[in-house]
Amino acid sequence: MAIQVITWLLFFALIYLLITSLIFIRNRFELTPLSTSPTSTENPKVSVCIPARNEENKIGKLLASLENQTWENYSVHVMDDQSADRTFEIAESYQKKFPNNFFVHKGEDKPGNWLGKPWACYQLSKKSDGDILLFLDADTEVAPTMLEHTVNSMNHYELDMLTVWPRQKLITFWENTIIPVVYYTLLTLLPSIYVYRDPRWMPSKLRKKMAPKFAAACGQCIAFRRDTYGKIGGHEAVKDQVVEDVELAKTIKKNGYVLRMFSGIGSVTCRMYNNSKEIFEGLRKNFLLGFNENIPAFIIAGLLHLIVFVLPFFTLIFSLLIFDPTIFFLSIACISFILTLRLILALWYRNNPLFAFTHPIAVLWFQLLAIVKIRDYYSSSTIVWKGREV
Repeated sequence: MAIQVITWLLFFALIYLLITSLIFIRNRFELTPLSTSPTSTENPKVSVCIPARNEENKIGKLLASLENQTWENYSVHVMDDQSADRTFEIAESYQKKFPNNFFVHKGEDKPGNWLGKPWACYQLSKKSDGDILLFLDADTEVAPTMLEHTVNSMNHYELDMLTVWPRQKLITFWENTIIPVVYYTLLTLLPSIYVYRDPRWMPSKLRKKMAPKFAAACGQCIAFRRDTYGKIGGHEAVKDQVVEDVELAKTIKKNGYVLRMFSGIGSVTCRMYNNSKEIFEGLRKNFLLGFNENIPAFIIAGLLHLIVFVLPFFTLIFSLLIFDPTIFFLSIACISFILTLRLILALWYRNNPLFAFTHPIAVLWFQLLAIVKIRDYYSSSTIVWKGREV
């Protein structure tokens, strides 16, 4: 009986991996870099908006990368969100060096019904005057052509909003182990082309209703046309949302505007976290929100990941002990799908391919995080990030 159960679980895992692999391969071709070809003679002004709170170790690298952009009609606005370090002084030094392009602002006290990042971004939208608003996290860096290619992409695809998934800089063991799984999950579950256009196979009556279900965004790099940003209410519309980037994407789709995702290869890089503690606390604040705080769905997803991504590694060893060829080949097939996709992802995003083999470790790490999140939910624990409750 136990052998039959294991066999059926492995068969289920293999079907799941086959389907998600097809989505991944499609994304490999359709999640393109930003467009390099100009399609308009217009010269819109780009306002780069950077919310920054206690970013003295990172903000300088981003500002330096914005010094010599090939797109000349731009300004950079940094909102120092009441930092307790040298963030303001570093940003101010760029304002003194480039007084016509770089500006630093002191953030006002946050209202009680706002979260920190939406409040900082809202203030930035009021301080800036660009036709295109480009919101960048302070831990990103951009290529010299990034602003030019952003404008090209907005025009070429006739977009109201775009978002870029940066190439992540991964240094430590846990960065290399954990962060790629976030990208793997996104790229195996969401066909990126449906963020841009409705699925053609879906009945027309359902398309508008289902459009927000295909909404996604990476808050590290988001750009809007100013008029569209204003029409949807900007960051004020998501003032109390921890995952404000996804909520903005949903709002764009609900209102019939056009959004597209891009790969950050060649344009944007980011190092989100520096150590295992930062990774854990950073992902802890929004992990459950991806399931709309639906605990049963959250638990089912956890069990699914254990069956698909962990079980085959154990059953491979088990099959060798009991000499069961069916379990052996099913296990090998599952592992082959997992490792092949992880290797492709590593080469695509220029990460260390050896960490493809740590995938089951990462999945178990996320199971631990899930247990902590369930405990947080039922104990109403308060999560603190950068000195503020979220």
